[in-house]
Amino acid sequence: MDRRLGPGDPEASKTHLVLIPSYNPGDKVRETVRAARRAWNPVWVVVDGSTDASTAWLREEAACDPGLRVLELPRNAGKGAAVLHGAERAAAAGFTHALVMDSDGQHPAHLIRPFMAASQRDPAALVLGRPLFDRSAPRERVYGRRLSNLCTDLETLWAGIGDSLYGFRVYPIAPLRAVMAERPWMRRFDFDPEVAVRLCWRGLHPLNLDAPVRYFRADEGGVSHFNYLRDNVLLVSMHLRLLTGGLLRLPLLAWRRLQPPRCGEAPEAVKR
Repeated sequence: MDRRLGPGDPEASKTHLVLIPSYNPGDKVRETVRAARRAWNPVWVVVDGSTDASTAWLREEAACDPGLRVLELPRNAGKGAAVLHGAERAAAAGFTHALVMDSDGQHPAHLIRPFMAASQRDPAALVLGRPLFDRSAPRERVYGRRLSNLCTDLETLWAGIGDSLYGFRVYPIAPLRAVMAERPWMRRFDFDPEVAVRLCWRGLHPLNLDAPVRYFRADEGGVSHFNYLRDNVLLVSMHLRLLTGGLLRLPLLAWRRLQPPRCGEAPEAVKR
């Protein structure tokens, strides 16, 4: 490491950890991991079958930083699979919550602590980042997520998921593992929206916090694995499945909508 973490390193949490799934992220992973470590301890990176130089760098970094752990999958299995692998190992180590963030520098590491604090105040909440876009955001991606968010509102009867695709989130690990164990999908680009919907169906209440998102150009070190045809087909099929599931759960969802807000929960934070 260029700067060894010393006395100023955050005290290691026994309940909450940062979990970073990583697949061929390029050089951005270096500043992402270091920024996450400055903000939190511990940080775990799940290498999802990467074939670039990032894996070797992560191994070297973890060798001299006890607050960083690197888990490796032998082949690329998708973001959801990487998160599930990390969540299972985290649960075995006694952790109860995981903040998931991308390895490519798009997510705001400086907001790790406020998001963790929100989760610690309300452990039953699904703490979701609500993205604030700048001019770097591709217009087609912004419009596409609006459609995905509308579908998510329909599927949950407006339960309060502020953004279905933004992956900067704090998950309670036990229900996350339970939801993913029930179904073999939610392993690739469909992970973020579907797991949020299904966790809401299970009764978790969303808590939305604003967070910026940054899209980097290729000349800035940006890396994107989004495939417009493949991943949009995946999203459409996922939403058709979830819309059907939402219709079957309509009486339960309607009953929940009629219940008063939870004690200590800010209604405007959930409904915006």
